[in-house]
Amino acid sequence: MGVRPSLYEELRNQGVSRRGFLKFCGYMSSVLTLPVGSAEVIAQALASKPRPSVIWLSVQECTGCSESLLRSFEPTLESLILDSISLDYHHVLQAAAGAAAEAARDRAIEQNWGKYFLIVDGSIPGKDAGARSTTGGKAGLSLVRNAAQGAAVIASVGTCAAFGGIGAAAPNPSGAFGAADALGDLVAAGKVTAPIVNIPGCPPVPEVITGLVTYYLTYGSIPALDDLRRPKIFFGKTVHDNCTRLPFFERQQFARSFDDEGARKGWCLKDLGCKGPLTFNACTTIKWNQGTSFPMYSGHGCLGCAQPSFWDRPGGFYTKPF
Repeated sequence: MGVRPSLYEELRNQGVSRRGFLKFCGYMSSVLTLPVGSAEVIAQALASKPRPSVIWLSVQECTGCSESLLRSFEPTLESLILDSISLDYHHVLQAAAGAAAEAARDRAIEQNWGKYFLIVDGSIPGKDAGARSTTGGKAGLSLVRNAAQGAAVIASVGTCAAFGGIGAAAPNPSGAFGAADALGDLVAAGKVTAPIVNIPGCPPVPEVITGLVTYYLTYGSIPALDDLRRPKIFFGKTVHDNCTRLPFFERQQFARSFDDEGARKGWCLKDLGCKGPLTFNACTTIKWNQGTSFPMYSGHGCLGCAQPSFWDRPGGFYTKPF
């Protein structure tokens, strides 16, 4: 197996200019809230290190997490993710299908054992030995557990992979859970040694995914995590902390309906069920759709989708958070 080109070399081969590359490094430095001068450190690391192999396993999922990644802003997915990292297996985005796709996955795992990024999206069914979700005749539970043992980093992308999400909502007929729970006994036995990082959201903010990969390539480690395995640089503050409606919350000015005068003036949506004060995510800082907006800016409250059991919250989505 030949030496992989560096991320910068691959970007250059795809027509990305050095200016565009440096712009990406500066953007990532900002997104990751790194100290002044970190853009140069990122650039040096990405220009010298081989692009990583990424194995993306989808279990009980809706493809929303992949769709979110397709809308990553800086740079485009085509120039960063598909061409710059080695996305060796993703059954939605890859060209191969059937036995050829499964063989490519197994080959990539074998050739990159101990070095690849394992990304999991979708909840993992535990009942009936995982038979409720299979790929190529193999249970998703088995595929994830086997691949996790050779991973350098395991990223649970989306709330389903992180905490079970909608797949684990009551009455949870498939016995679904998140990747960390599916791997708990292997971690305890020392068979899985890679750090497990949760990137929740329904779907997750796409730049959080690219940010994690960039951080690891730059520093050779993962960023600090909170008690739910989420990167603190993205999940260290609540959605409420940086909401444009925060001044109205502090003045106790709350909209009473989605079309009343207060709502039109941008008043706080807490009384309409906004879960921003209880939800940790980067929605209001990085925003969505190329930095355009986020739910409260568009007039709807936060559903708390980055939190565990958000789908089963007592009272539903539109009850007051407190």
